[in-house]
Amino acid sequence: MPSAGSYSVTRRCAALAAAAAAIVLIAPPARVQAQSEVRALWVVRTSLNSPAAVSAMVDAASATGFNTLLVQIRGRGDAYYANGLDPRPASLASQPAFDPLAATITRAHAAGLQVHAWINVNLVAGASELPAARDHIIYRHPEWLMVPRALSDDLTGVDPRSPQYLGRLARYVRGQAAEVEGLYLSPISAASADYTVGVVRDIVTRYAVDGVHLDYVRYPNDDFDYSHDSVTAFRTSIVANLSAADVRKYDARLRAEPLVYTAAFPERWRAFRAGRMTALMTRLAATIRTAKPATTISAAVAPDAGDAFAHRLQDWKTWLDQGLVDVICPMAYTTDVGVFASQIAAAREIAGQRLVWAGIGAYRLSSEQIVENVQSARRLGASGTVLFSYDSLTSPSHGPDYLASIARAAFLVDQ
Repeated sequence: MPSAGSYSVTRRCAALAAAAAAIVLIAPPARVQAQSEVRALWVVRTSLNSPAAVSAMVDAASATGFNTLLVQIRGRGDAYYANGLDPRPASLASQPAFDPLAATITRAHAAGLQVHAWINVNLVAGASELPAARDHIIYRHPEWLMVPRALSDDLTGVDPRSPQYLGRLARYVRGQAAEVEGLYLSPISAASADYTVGVVRDIVTRYAVDGVHLDYVRYPNDDFDYSHDSVTAFRTSIVANLSAADVRKYDARLRAEPLVYTAAFPERWRAFRAGRMTALMTRLAATIRTAKPATTISAAVAPDAGDAFAHRLQDWKTWLDQGLVDVICPMAYTTDVGVFASQIAAAREIAGQRLVWAGIGAYRLSSEQIVENVQSARRLGASGTVLFSYDSLTSPSHGPDYLASIARAAFLVDQ
């Protein structure tokens, strides 16, 4: 973690980089400010595999007092909806006519619930198993994938289209599965960013979603993205501000030291990568608001803003400052209720007049802790809470009344 001073300077650099790349800055719609308390569930894609599963999920949420569903329709570069740019998942192969997103919207709206399309932006494949579909984006464009610093030198001379390139990346993330969830698309490649924006545009153009919930708008950690194209883009961005003598000096070392520029200018390198992620977020916000101006844009983020920037290159404070999101959802998944309260309080202070939905890691908490966190978030001025996840809370191991009992205690305790 950098010092407070270096964090501030680096964040300013990132903001400048994002502003330079941004097409337009967008003011958030005022309608969100008047929204009543959000009582939301994160719904993982495994609960969207059949019409019966969708019906059961919506009915359970409606019966227990929830009013918002964040439905994961793009989990690992896949499409849990019809005719997407990403391939349809294997779990839906036997039901070609079934559209999970359309079914959810129809049933949820009839029950008075909002539906937000939960989209994993950069994470496109899991660490443990590669996608089966050969038209998946990791096979079509492996050159768009983020590369860790540890593999940068080894992959410099490898053709991204060769099986060896993707194989090395896959083995690396598999070995780092405790810290790296899988393979990520890079926001630095213009073509990669165009593809991601296209995926989101397609969804909001064709479906009557009430919101778009953006997740994994970040790097796995600050050891990414050292892909050849990203490092080259950084050099291009920085040489204009260097003397001709310095450019000659560093370029003379490039062949032996491909990362010479990132090593020589570490703070600018950090700002460059964070700025490109913010530039992608800017394009996504512009796309969503152009297609559907009334759509609420929310983002799931690491709960501590300083840590998010330093270790994930996720500058969500700038996203709020620039009005790129309507709602921030800090994923405060700690099991310590005191830490949870401090994280939500800090996020509320940063957000100011903008909305905060407190993300609660219900899957790892007792029912008492879940209820306590909901009440704590309310006291701290959060505009709502999101429980992760519907799937875990309705697991047979908890019994049939578990979700309902939590909802009664959390939402009706003050009535």
